[in-house]
Order: sequence, then C-alpha cells, then structure tokens
Amino acid sequence: MRASKFRKFLPKQKHTEKQSQEDIQSHYDIGNDFYKLWLDPTMTYSCAYFTNGNTDDLEAAQIAKVHHILQKLDPKPGKTLLDIGCGWGTLMLTAAKEYGLKVTGVTLSQEQFDLVNKKIKDMGLEDQAEVLLEDYRELGNRDFDYVTSVGMFEHVGSENLGEYFKDVAKYLKPHGIALIHGITRQQGGATNAWINKYIFPGGYIPGLVEIVSRIEEANLQIADMEMLRRHYQRTLEIWDKNFNDHRSEVEGMLGERFARMWDMYLQACAASFESGNIDVIQYLLTKGPSGKSLPMTRQYMLNDR
Repeated sequence: MRASKFRKFLPKQKHTEKQSQEDIQSHYDIGNDFYKLWLDPTMTYSCAYFTNGNTDDLEAAQIAKVHHILQKLDPKPGKTLLDIGCGWGTLMLTAAKEYGLKVTGVTLSQEQFDLVNKKIKDMGLEDQAEVLLEDYRELGNRDFDYVTSVGMFEHVGSENLGEYFKDVAKYLKPHGIALIHGITRQQGGATNAWINKYIFPGGYIPGLVEIVSRIEEANLQIADMEMLRRHYQRTLEIWDKNFNDHRSEVEGMLGERFARMWDMYLQACAASFESGNIDVIQYLLTKGPSGKSLPMTRQYMLNDR
C-alpha cells in the first residue's frame, strides 16, 4: 500500500485542533448508551490491569489499573493533577475522591464531558474537580504537580507527537511527575488504513524509539517503563465477548454492518496484541532528574489499595 500507485487509497490524516475534535467525536460520541453495553460499569475504554492473572472481572481490573497509575505518581493530598484525555472520568475522579488531589480533566467528546460533569456534581466534588471541553493544547500557562494521559497519544499523529510531550512538560511544575499510558509498536510507528477509515479516524501508533526520542526532546526523563501487552489482549477479549452478548442491541441501535465492523475491530486488536504486533506501555516521566521526587525503589508502586 505504500507504493506510489496505491498511496492515493490510504486515508489522509490531519491533526489540526478542528480535525482532532471531529475525529474524537466521530468515535467517542457514538453514544454513551452504546459504550455502556460492553464496557464495565466504570466506563473505562483503555487497557485494564489484571492482578490475578485472567481471573479478575473486568471492573476490578479497570479499578486496579487506575490505582496502579496513580500509585506510580506517589501522589500527595492537596496537589494538582491534569488528566489529558480524561474519558468518562474514572481516573480523575478516583484521584480526587481517594487521593485528595485537585484534578482537571480535558476531553474533546461532548458525551464524555456531559457525563463527567454529572459525576462531579453527583459525588459532591465541585470544589476539587473540573472537566473542560477543549483541546489540551489550549490550557495556557496553567501548571500541575502531576499529569496523566491514558490512551491519548495514539490520537495526536506522528507530526504532533513531539509537541504532545513538550506540552506535557510545559504543564508540569519543576520536578513534576507524569504517567503516560499508550499503545506503542516496538517495531516502529504505523497506521492501519481500515481502522482509520471505518473505526478510528486519525489514529497513529507510534514506535518505541520514536516515543523515547520525543520524550528526550521535551527535556523529560524516564523514571520507569512497564509493558502491559497481555493485559490489553485480555481486555479486548472480554470487550468482544460483552459486545457479542449485546449484539442484537448494537444492531438495533446502529445496524448490522456497524456491528460486524466493530466485532472485527475488537478481535483484530486482540490478535495484534497477542502476536506482539502492538504493545501498550506505561511511561513514568519526571521534569528534572529521573525519579528525584519518587521513592528509591519500585516497591511503592505495588502497595495494595
């Protein structure tokens, strides 16, 4: 497909703020009712963390993932956290309620924004949490003690990856800490033309060397990396089972063609993780010397909660 006579068939990619908003809304604003059918009750649409092999249920594994991410930050109550691409808010609201952080989440999805706002009010967290419907690049001079971003850099495109990490650095206070969790190819960056056309417009999976280079260019340092490939394979297998358990409802909402494409998408992604064609990696980053604000050993990450 990269030969000159075929290149015209590849989907064109732009990652301007306007195009990014359109891409995100085309995928995430299918409707909360659709995602509720097959995600777990936390509405978490990213890799879970299975602490008991394959025996965890999905909701427990998603909650474990949120705590795994937050514990890596070694967070202190009263400090501030920015969640770039906050989804339906589970991570940011857990950080506020259980870790005592003052949190800001950003999303381009109207459906996500509306639901997170409702959750903030229902949980009585108005003084501790806010969600913004805007591009993460438009936060101005605000800075935070911690930054999290889960399943986000897959949206920004190869041409914007360096700016993404520079923005992470910009929003961190000196010696601040970031946990960036995203799908990564250990073989080098790539797109998937079928997924980009029918499922996830604008998607680009960066390579490991590419990401590390962009982290270095942003003057961030790596304190820790963890590969979670098998966890995402298992997550996708459960999602696909849940999806097919509600297949008739999906077809009633969105049609049989849509259901076939999404079933193929979920199964193909599970197979790609199983084969090692793609991976998912957590990057623990510091603004300043690596780990200066963190405990000396990794043991603190593993405390049960």
